[in-house]
Amino acid sequence: MINQSIITADDHPLLLKGLNDFLLEKEYNIIGSGSNGREAYNLIAKKNPDIAILDIQMPYLSGLEIAKKCRTNGLSTKIVLITLHKEKELYEKAQELNIFGYVLKEFALEEIENCINTVSVGKPYFSPKIKELLAKDSIDDGSLDGLTPSEKKILKLIANDKTNKEIASLLFISYRTVEKHRSNIINKLNLEPKTNSLLIWAKEHHDRLLQ
Repeated sequence: MINQSIITADDHPLLLKGLNDFLLEKEYNIIGSGSNGREAYNLIAKKNPDIAILDIQMPYLSGLEIAKKCRTNGLSTKIVLITLHKEKELYEKAQELNIFGYVLKEFALEEIENCINTVSVGKPYFSPKIKELLAKDSIDDGSLDGLTPSEKKILKLIANDKTNKEIASLLFISYRTVEKHRSNIINKLNLEPKTNSLLIWAKEHHDRLLQ
């Protein structure tokens, strides 16, 4: 597995040097290194490495844009992204582009060997921490499915800064009914029954509530 040819790219010289030094010490076959996205893509096109370990955000081309170009141009290099980002959208985008590895920067040196070895045999590798965070997200997201249409309606109004009194008036229900709904929503979403906990949750998930 060590004979897999690898190129690396990162626009932070110290991080790039640290990664290269670590991989060379472990006797991995580094055949090139770039300091921005354009250099990284040119290295992939020219040298056709087995694996490219790329920072996700670089000048000229991001790691995701490089992956997209590789796919469009039929390049078979397996892309591994190293990132500080834990956003679900980026992770999903990476999966759409068939990216083979997604490693969080804070765990890069701990995980990179395992990642390379996994990717070398054609299996994707994603930081366990990322999976953990996304599993937590999907629990939060999935809990919306357990709400009744009335509760979802009330949640949308809460996200739009409506008070209980305003909600009661808009939905032609009593103030007490709104309070009861709020209490049920808090239980279903497993929120702390603190002041504003529901408002904060509704604001954070505002986009999903509009779907």
